[in-house]
Amino acid sequence: MKKAISIILTVILIMSIFAGCSGTSVGSNGESDEAAASTELNIYMWQQYISDDLIAEFEEANNAKINLSYMSDNADAITKLTAGGGQDYDLIMTCDAYMESLIEGDYVEKINFENIPNASNINESYWTAKEYCVPYLMNYIYIIYDEDTCPVEIKSYNDLIDPSLKGQIASIDGARNLFPIALVALGYDPNSTNEGEIAEAYEWLVKYNENVVAYGNAEQNLTNGTASVAFTYDGNASWAMSEMGEDNSIVIADFEKDPVQLGFDLYVIPKGAKHVDLAEKFLNYIADPQVMAENLVEYPYSCPNDAAVEAASDTYKNDPARDFDYKQNVFFQKDVGEAITIYNDYYQKLKVGE
Repeated sequence: MKKAISIILTVILIMSIFAGCSGTSVGSNGESDEAAASTELNIYMWQQYISDDLIAEFEEANNAKINLSYMSDNADAITKLTAGGGQDYDLIMTCDAYMESLIEGDYVEKINFENIPNASNINESYWTAKEYCVPYLMNYIYIIYDEDTCPVEIKSYNDLIDPSLKGQIASIDGARNLFPIALVALGYDPNSTNEGEIAEAYEWLVKYNENVVAYGNAEQNLTNGTASVAFTYDGNASWAMSEMGEDNSIVIADFEKDPVQLGFDLYVIPKGAKHVDLAEKFLNYIADPQVMAENLVEYPYSCPNDAAVEAASDTYKNDPARDFDYKQNVFFQKDVGEAITIYNDYYQKLKVGE
């Protein structure tokens, strides 16, 4: 698995070798600088995914400064982690699909859960590699569409390549989000490592691509009328439905048999992180039920923290974006090992063809 990531990121890894390993520096007085630096926390994660108010409250309570840096896709996080992420970051957000390779590659630290008692609020079903990460939020990834403007009723992924939808779809991006739905549409394992099947999925996505009006901002493109269909996350679907009001005509596609993706965003401590003590305090903080319940007001994604869901508002609990019948018919993104290079090659080919 480690080989798989290193194949993709050879240049980055070579740079990390020259950069050397991070160590605790010693000042002129012979004392470690770590104590002085422990009031600074560096986090790399998705943008617009955590409440500014909660960040400010943590900073005030801990006399600390949080520096947030943002990724554009999951590949960015993997690049940071495999290039010696602990040099610059104390927490990095990644997803469940990469944890096996990250652990085998020795890119992440084990977490001392004695310092994170609030982790017990997180449902046992939603843990991945429990010693090495803390689940943050999770996302059902599915289709929503405007019944008043969409020219077809969407019952499966194959409906998305109907020619009548040309220029009608707003979509999230990323190889590990797009290729699985193509593989499911073709009757294959969504985590296939078979190059022939991945190649067929690419051809399916070429047709899908012809119907996509925009990648990114899927919910905004749906609500402003640029698109009539959106392939997006449940939290973004929630925003779209809320923006359109109670009488909106947006519905969740009711698939007859196709499963939907369910992914988990996780915090990990990169190998060699400098401020592990503050990172653990932060992980305990966001796992607090009241803290996460407040976060869900602004970012209404599905949440693995049962106590936080219980403490959340009725608006969140009754959100129609999570009110659909096939929640049990899901698939997870799995680590595909060395086949990730095949996915990336075909994904780049798809992007060039846009």
